Parts: sequence; structure tokens; C-alpha cells
Amino acid sequence: MIEGVGLVFILFVLLNLYTAYLFWSDKKKAIDGKWRTSEDMLVAFSFLGPFGAWWAMQHYRHKTQKMKFKLVPVFALLHMGVAVGALCLVLG
Repeated sequence: MIEGVGLVFILFVLLNLYTAYLFWSDKKKAIDGKWRTSEDMLVAFSFLGPFGAWWAMQHYRHKTQKMKFKLVPVFALLHMGVAVGALCLVLG
């Protein structure tokens, strides 16, 4: 069971890192006037990797005023709740 938990944790970290990369990339494209990442894709990855999204939003000051991105902290709380629940199940 621990192997599965470790794999899920690694996947979660990678999703958060990739989400942060997407925000950085979109910010760079905005500055350079290039074709941008869609907001729908950023929101979808924010749901999958909310900690990376929140960090990137604050660090790069990107998408912080958009209403739909105000959901990112809610996504993070949801992930924390699921993680605590899963931990309780694993530890019994």
C-alpha cells in the first residue's frame, strides 16, 4: 500500500510543478505578445495542482484578479481534505 501512496504523492508533486510551469509560461507569453494558454486549461490544471497554481499566481503576479482563479485556494483546501482523509484510512 505504501508503494501506491508514494506513487500518488510523486504524481501530485509533478502535477503541481507542471501547473506552476503553465502559469509561468502563460505569463511569459503574455509579456512577449505570443499565443497564450487558455484560461480553461489553466483552471483545469489548477484543480489538479492547486499548490503549484497558487504559488505561481502569487510569485509571478499572474491571474490573481480574475474571478475564476479565486477558486484556486478552494481547490487547495479540497486537496488537503482528501489528503487528510486518505492518510486516516492508510494509518487506520
